[in-house]
Amino acid sequence: MSTQTRPREDLKRKKEQEVVNDFSIQVATVNGSGSQSSNNVLMRAIFRMGVPISGKNLFPSNIAGLPTWFTIRASKEGHAGRKKEIDVLIAMNPGTAREDVESLEPGRVVVYDEKLNLSKIRDDLIYYPIPFSELAGEVIKDVRLRKLIANIVYVGSAAELFGIEMAEVETVIANWFKNKKKAIDLNVQAAHLGAKYVAENLTKSDPFRIQRMEKTQGKIIIDGNSACALGSMFAGVTVLTWYPITPASSLAETLADYLGRYRMDPETGKATFAVVQAEDELAAIGMAIGAGWAGARSMTSTAGPGISLMAEFVGLAYFTETPVVIFDVQRIGPSTGLPTRTSQGDTVSLYYLSHGDTKHVVLFPATMKECFDFSIDAFDLAERLQQPIFVASDLDLGMNNWMADPFDYPEKPLDRGKVLTAEDLERVGTFARYKDVDGDGIPYRTLPGTDHPLAAYFTRGSGHNEESRYTERPEDYTNLMDRLAKKHETARTLVPEPIVRYTKGAEVGIITYGSTDVAMEECQEQLRQEHGIEIHYFRIRALPFTEHLKDFVSRCQRVYVVEQNRDGQMGDLIFLEVKDELGKIRKVLHYDGLPIDARSITDQVMAYERG
Repeated sequence: MSTQTRPREDLKRKKEQEVVNDFSIQVATVNGSGSQSSNNVLMRAIFRMGVPISGKNLFPSNIAGLPTWFTIRASKEGHAGRKKEIDVLIAMNPGTAREDVESLEPGRVVVYDEKLNLSKIRDDLIYYPIPFSELAGEVIKDVRLRKLIANIVYVGSAAELFGIEMAEVETVIANWFKNKKKAIDLNVQAAHLGAKYVAENLTKSDPFRIQRMEKTQGKIIIDGNSACALGSMFAGVTVLTWYPITPASSLAETLADYLGRYRMDPETGKATFAVVQAEDELAAIGMAIGAGWAGARSMTSTAGPGISLMAEFVGLAYFTETPVVIFDVQRIGPSTGLPTRTSQGDTVSLYYLSHGDTKHVVLFPATMKECFDFSIDAFDLAERLQQPIFVASDLDLGMNNWMADPFDYPEKPLDRGKVLTAEDLERVGTFARYKDVDGDGIPYRTLPGTDHPLAAYFTRGSGHNEESRYTERPEDYTNLMDRLAKKHETARTLVPEPIVRYTKGAEVGIITYGSTDVAMEECQEQLRQEHGIEIHYFRIRALPFTEHLKDFVSRCQRVYVVEQNRDGQMGDLIFLEVKDELGKIRKVLHYDGLPIDARSITDQVMAYERG
């Protein structure tokens, strides 16, 4: 039996300074190798020990065979953003092993399959060679299943090396495989074999350790797509039309599962909802708009390529003032781009989508709670404003694992907006579909089937007047477009307000939105502790901007807009909003497809600050 390769003497001294509950573990494997289960077992075992965690999966866009990396971050402070530095590498993929090892900083740890012989690559790392395949062979003889079992062997090995309690590993395995006793027994045996090998053959010489805390009690682990699906169900969605696309597919799939479980009529056993997997994105949005026109709470989910295809239909919904909710789980573009990498590159597209003069409401959730809450808000806003509402998530938020508090059960009633019933029509005695009665730009509508002679109107994507009659009169068109602009101004008062924090004595302001927020929380600590810089903070939660933005910029000497796209799209929209103070705005950009990390933000801000 072999023992681990010792690091240099200066690295040995570092182990005296233990790093407890504050390090990252990256598992490098191959897509389709069955590592998802083992990665989740490792992550959830740490979570069950009361240690805050997050899990990020970097995977290829093919079905199987290409490299994948799953990174678990344990953070006693609760930081959930991607950590730029990898502290522990579990190397299971021969194809990337050398590159993975070479990317590590000195003093980091490599746990690897012994046959890869990685210790010869560098002498400034801590190595733990373990014969994963051979140990898996002791559990199961089937060669096809041996690779799967080897994954659980590395879970047991990591548990022994880093102090993860084996009882929690066993509990997670039992929960993961539920009532499959044979699978449970095999995986528990494999985990114990890995732990036993480490205990008997290796001497720990690294500083990293997991120690039980009490910071996860009552918490859940969930991804943003699931949170959006839950929110949509609680919002009363009755029609879901969608076309599969990474990274949005799991939102629709999860929602369909929830609806099938909770929305069946208990008496008839029939569905009280409709789920349609369309032939393409155009059909999906077309059906969703038709359902919204008919009075259903309808939605679709997609990503950037789908948004591009939906542009003309979205313009129709905007111009005919038809409610519909569209979830955009953003990925790298343009074109096919990188389907399994994250981005905030659709910001401007969503705001102005379609030809002609259009402006849409866009919601930017940044947490699991906001994914849930904003999904509910989106349906209320769609019907209140009678227009498409976008919920702009991204791959990092939508597909990765996040720790969160359980969601609050919604208490407020659904907001169906300005809908006239037959009784209403009888009382008022008149109805003009596109007339601004209340001065807020939002007209009244009726639903198909309303039993009253005044209820009918013609819905058209061509020019129309207040009575919904066809017209090409210039004054009718300008009146219509001015009313739609007024409605957009009303939307400013209805969308979620930004999160704003002012700090006494700060000169610098930082603006973020969406998933960038999670890295900014950590960045603020770095700026304060390493550079003595305090900041004002502003997180945009929706477009159009509220009145708070101009006030925030006016209070700052310098403002950094942090976002995950090449061109600084939100920064450009802010330029248009605060025209008199353009000189204050600077862009901090991250667009390599990896989730943004705090260190990258800090470094860019400091480069600006030093001039």
